[in-house]
Amino acid sequence: MSGNMGMEQLIPIVNKLQDAFTQLGVHMQLDLPQIAVVGGQSAGKSSVLENFVGKDFLPRGSGIVTRRPLILQLINGQAEFGEFLHCKGKKFTDFDEIRKEIEGETDRITGSNKGISNIPINLRVYSPNVLNLTLIDLPGLTKVPIGDQPADIEAQIKAMIFQFIKKETCLILAVTPANTDLANSDALKLAKEVDPQGIRTIGVITKLDLMDDGTDARDILENKLLPLRRGYIGVVNRSQKDIEGRKDIVAALAAERKFFLSHPSYRHIADRLGTPYLQRTLNQQLTNHIRDTLPGLRDKLQKQMLTLEKDVEQYKHFRPDDPSIKTKAMLQMIQQLQSDFERTIEGSGSALVNTNELSGGAKINRIFHERLRFEIVKMSCDEKELRREISFAIRNIHGIRVGLFTPDMAFEAIVKKQIAQLKEPVLKCVDLVVQELSHVVRICTDKMSRYPRLRDETERIITTHIRQREQYCKEQLLLLIDFELAYMNTNHEDFIGFANAQNKSENASKAGTGRAIGNQVIRKGHMCIQNLGIMKGGSRPYWFVLTSESISWYKDEDEKEKKFMLPLDGLKLRDIEQGFMSRRHTFALFNPEGRNVYKDYKQLELSCESVDDVDSWKASFLRAGVYPEKDSSSANGDESSEDHETSSLDPQLERQVETIRNLVDSYMKIVTKTTRDMVPKALMMMIINNAKDFINGELLAHLYANADQSQMMEESPEEAAKREEMLRMYHACKESLRIIGDVSMATVSTPVPPPVKNDWLSSGLDNPRLSPPSPGGPRKVVPQQQGSLGGVGGGGPPGGIRGPHPPAGRPAPAIPNRPGGAPPLPQGRPSGQALPAPLIPSRPGGGSSGGPQIPAHMRQQVNQAVGQAVTNAAMSELSSVFSSKFK
Repeated sequence: MSGNMGMEQLIPIVNKLQDAFTQLGVHMQLDLPQIAVVGGQSAGKSSVLENFVGKDFLPRGSGIVTRRPLILQLINGQAEFGEFLHCKGKKFTDFDEIRKEIEGETDRITGSNKGISNIPINLRVYSPNVLNLTLIDLPGLTKVPIGDQPADIEAQIKAMIFQFIKKETCLILAVTPANTDLANSDALKLAKEVDPQGIRTIGVITKLDLMDDGTDARDILENKLLPLRRGYIGVVNRSQKDIEGRKDIVAALAAERKFFLSHPSYRHIADRLGTPYLQRTLNQQLTNHIRDTLPGLRDKLQKQMLTLEKDVEQYKHFRPDDPSIKTKAMLQMIQQLQSDFERTIEGSGSALVNTNELSGGAKINRIFHERLRFEIVKMSCDEKELRREISFAIRNIHGIRVGLFTPDMAFEAIVKKQIAQLKEPVLKCVDLVVQELSHVVRICTDKMSRYPRLRDETERIITTHIRQREQYCKEQLLLLIDFELAYMNTNHEDFIGFANAQNKSENASKAGTGRAIGNQVIRKGHMCIQNLGIMKGGSRPYWFVLTSESISWYKDEDEKEKKFMLPLDGLKLRDIEQGFMSRRHTFALFNPEGRNVYKDYKQLELSCESVDDVDSWKASFLRAGVYPEKDSSSANGDESSEDHETSSLDPQLERQVETIRNLVDSYMKIVTKTTRDMVPKALMMMIINNAKDFINGELLAHLYANADQSQMMEESPEEAAKREEMLRMYHACKESLRIIGDVSMATVSTPVPPPVKNDWLSSGLDNPRLSPPSPGGPRKVVPQQQGSLGGVGGGGPPGGIRGPHPPAGRPAPAIPNRPGGAPPLPQGRPSGQALPAPLIPSRPGGGSSGGPQIPAHMRQQVNQAVGQAVTNAAMSELSSVFSSKFK
């Protein structure tokens, strides 16, 4: 009996779950087992529901009356009253009041213009006359909008109905009036769309008393005409006249019973017709259905709970009024910031790694080693110009005298001018690093978005500090350059000295291109080849790989399909004006000797999205020894500098210019090398490490000094709302799992009846035509464990053994209409054939002729099972007779 108790509790448990969610206002994607009532307008849905309760409480009238889903929870109890979830605690004992409340609540959401809304109304009705049931009353399907209803009212209603019935956990009660053609039934068509197998659909035929004389619905009710797996149940509701005459529902139920017993077509199945039977069946089906879906529901809840667990962790101990919590939160956030900042700069295998672009330390590293070098080379001046300056300097220093020796002063003047030019690239490098650092700080403080004021304050303090350090660092670096300007160390071991400078031929200029790095990959990334026509794929980006010796490009990043490989030897870079049409930034590789670079193109034009990208690529090319074009003139040695206005045809001056040119070149190499080495070190010490130490050591003190803690730790409103929602969901989950935990699952299940021929419901989703199963044939019946009452109203043998029903609330030990436990008969069996062997349909590979092929030991088991079932049925009938006698 305890098992049955457990079963009895299932429906109230789901009701509790439903309330837990609705009350906490949580929109959780949990599909609770329920029964949805669908049907055309005025099919009698509301009457069926009212008959269950035994009271009039639903709005009536013409047009769409039900405009919001009504979740009706029927609960068996001593007192008789209703209560709404939206006015909790108020008990409605007058059912007319309930109707008014439903109408009022509907209008509150939908307005009085007959529009519809899918926000449900939850109503509970307690009564001794009901069995535990949860039904959802949905709007009737309408074809034509009336009054000021929206034109797409039919589509709106359909969408709302689908929202409920498409869930696997929803049983569909398809209500069709008997005085319309069943094949046109809206309810069955809808059900068929979401439940093509017919596993979740129960048919209800209303208005049997309104059929024309001489016609009846016997074939339908016997599940012969348009069979459903779970069969049909017929009911007779009160007529409009009865309702207006306030005919008592109890009397109506008696009249219904009398109608079935006295009607020649229905007499033999009267026990399987009528409202009480429908109520019992639904209670049974819903209970089975809940038991089958609960384990899945529990898993889903647990999953949801685990995902919430992490988010809720931080809110769990949240008490807005407790200052220590805020202090703790603040300290934690600052610690988080410290470790994030350090990781972003130092690099680490943490989850923070940006996979989309270089950022933090890696970007700064590239600024140090590629951008700085590039900016310095970019600054290096035009060869022709340089020679002109040297020649003027020499002549100006000689003044009126004709000197035999090359004056050092010319060397010094030119070198100073060159060194002074280093200031710009160095300062630019500082700017780039600071810009990236500020970006890192912004990313790291984003985690504080819960407390916008704290975030802004922290960001402001750190950025201000970095800006101050930037100023200081720039001063120090300019000082470094001033050191270089103050004294020319011509004794430096790398300096070539005068003697060598004179012998050094123009090869010196080529020496800069010697590459000793080995063929390593310097850079990869996307660029477009601008001068290929659109037809040849010019506009689409290729994947470029730059090594120290060549540049290759591929179709895409997986580097499977190589398009071309170009050796870099002897190539130079030049800028290209931005095209009139193209918004992309372009530069080109070319061969100074005028040879074709790629196919028959004199230059390969490459383009990137931004100037920054172009600069960055150029810096990478520098590492590979491809220099910007202005250096190229040095390759042509003296000839290029023969400019009538400057160079006298004095070969001695030419030699002196060349000598000084080589000296300047050598000395500048030393200076730029030192600069390139020192700038990153200075930046690291004065800005980056300092910022790290500041964040680790002084940030908190500044925060405490600058602002009031409680103000700073005010949450953003979004965050507060999010926390509330999280906690609500979490508690709903917790509560639900607790509720489900009370259920004992060890209960019996009754299988869904086997499929029937349902090709009469032609719909786009139709499955292959199911032919009627041949008696005892080899059809495997898939035991669909979507628990339900086996074969409700399956066409049993007319006048079979059929006692009174077991009392409500216990799972019927066997199928109510067939205590023998035989499977429902396959539909369409020509009368007079032998019955198939009992209980075999689900046996895999049953013999074609049924009975005879059962092995002996199985036959014995079958007989035992049948005997057992008969005994159970007899016992339950006895007990029900007793209970009805001695109530």
